[in-house]
Amino acid sequence: MANWNDPRNTSSGLGGSPSLNGTTIGRAASYDIGLRRHMLSIYNYMTSGVLLSGIIALLMAQSGMAMALMGTPLRWMFVLSPLAIVFAMSFGANRFTTTTLQVLFWAFAALMGVSLSTLFLVYTGGSIAATFFATAGAFAGLSLFGYTTRKDLSAFGTFLIMGVVGLLIASLLNIWLQSPGLYWAVSFLGVLIFAGLTAYDTQALKNQYTHVAGTEFAGKAAVLGALTLYLDFINMFQFLLSFMGDRR
Repeated sequence: MANWNDPRNTSSGLGGSPSLNGTTIGRAASYDIGLRRHMLSIYNYMTSGVLLSGIIALLMAQSGMAMALMGTPLRWMFVLSPLAIVFAMSFGANRFTTTTLQVLFWAFAALMGVSLSTLFLVYTGGSIAATFFATAGAFAGLSLFGYTTRKDLSAFGTFLIMGVVGLLIASLLNIWLQSPGLYWAVSFLGVLIFAGLTAYDTQALKNQYTHVAGTEFAGKAAVLGALTLYLDFINMFQFLLSFMGDRR
């Protein structure tokens, strides 16, 4: 859902029917191999980032540092810092080198781990693990659908992004209202919206490869794509935890 994606991009346009000398076939095969490598790079970054966040969150919880952090103003620094990195990566992608974006991504994942460690103070470890694996399974299925479907999902983009904005406004509003009904409505819609974004973003990243293949931006696009899918996964996980999590 990062704004550098153009959902209107398409991965077609490799040419007409195969030529007798096999040139077109070779180009198509080369494109497919490159696309698979590009998407695998995105998934590797994303998976590694999620695992890093999870390991840090678990260590923070087991060491008691999460409890110590909960009652201090430093908690807000760890909550807001990842958001600042997301904005920096999204709007500074053209200025930053690939290495800089990689460092920012790992810093983001680490800070998210610190922030997510407080979940262990609210929910049991078993329910967190169960929700994580349920989210992983749903994410894999939705991302596979987005990658393989021939249906153009770009029409859903505006609706889904507006849904994210609506979730943010409703969540902030409920800080003051403290309405259980609004809380459950936000959680339910959050799961649906980020499930849709998982498929939508996967297709957008696949289509984007046509425009970044063979360019210097390809490496940056892989890191930024991983950030996009990471956000989809983590948000879906947290909203799903509202339903599956057993509170302490």
